[in-house]
Amino acid sequence: MKKSILYNIFMAVLATFVLLSCTSQKQALDISQDEQAVFNSKDEEEVEIKDDKTEYEIIIIEPGFFTWLQSIARPEGYYSQSFLENRNQLLVINWNQRVLQPTRFDPSLYELQINYDPSIDYGYEVNYKLYNYFIYFQRKYNQRLGPFLPRI
Repeated sequence: MKKSILYNIFMAVLATFVLLSCTSQKQALDISQDEQAVFNSKDEEEVEIKDDKTEYEIIIIEPGFFTWLQSIARPEGYYSQSFLENRNQLLVINWNQRVLQPTRFDPSLYELQINYDPSIDYGYEVNYKLYNYFIYFQRKYNQRLGPFLPRI
């Protein structure tokens, strides 16, 4: 009987230890002072994301995004188009799921769905700017739209 009680206590402690060690912990993003200054800026310059060949267009009016794209983001050509398309597909799915759950996710952050069809070639520029908007958004508002940290 004594062994049974000790065994149960030991198993409970072990189970608690395992559960606590398995829980994911959020990693803090490393935001530089320059990037924080851009996030705090009130400059509204719209960024037009479009490809003349496909006639698709997104207009982003987000204070600081244009400046962030020009000064902080990786330059065009840094990522391959296939990388951008794969990431955008995942990020758009998560974004759209959040738009559909306004009681769970802040509706002032997730206002409109994004119509992104992975079978359409939107071109490099559209994918580059969309991907960088997702990175900007996640870093500025401390959100996670995917399994990876939004790094620069």
